[in-house]
Amino acid sequence: MSVLGVHIRRASLVDIPAMTELAKLNPYAAQWSQAQYERLWDRTESAENHGDCFSEHFVLVAEHSAEGGAPLPIGFLVAHRVDREWELQNIVVSKALHRQGIGAYLLSEFVAQARREKGNEAFLEVRESNSSARAFYRNAGFQESGMRKNYYSQPNENAVLYRLPL
Repeated sequence: MSVLGVHIRRASLVDIPAMTELAKLNPYAAQWSQAQYERLWDRTESAENHGDCFSEHFVLVAEHSAEGGAPLPIGFLVAHRVDREWELQNIVVSKALHRQGIGAYLLSEFVAQARREKGNEAFLEVRESNSSARAFYRNAGFQESGMRKNYYSQPNENAVLYRLPL
């Protein structure tokens, strides 16, 4: 999959300011602190939290390059892998660019990576009221697999669980 003028690459620590700014402008995005984003690249923490299991975060950035200009981050995806299971933790696209295929492009790159790594399944949760995200994940092949009552706060809301066999 490709979206005209959009390039997807692995993120690095220098992308954190752009990621936090994109998330702030999206009411459905997980609102993480600077320290939480920095921990995504902390290999020691992953090893300590999961013992003998292989654990890593997988972070992608979508950027657009205007003619002659520097690449501009327009979206990102954060996933966490523990052995062969992959959890999609956050996917954000600039509000001005919603419904342009950028989220689908990020998601397809994530699923392709999980499949290359011989993943068993990918899973996620989404606010029950977020009907557009729920439709997006269903269209991508994710299947509803359960609910977590009162999982989210501010406002208090249920989480709908989705799974995708890889």
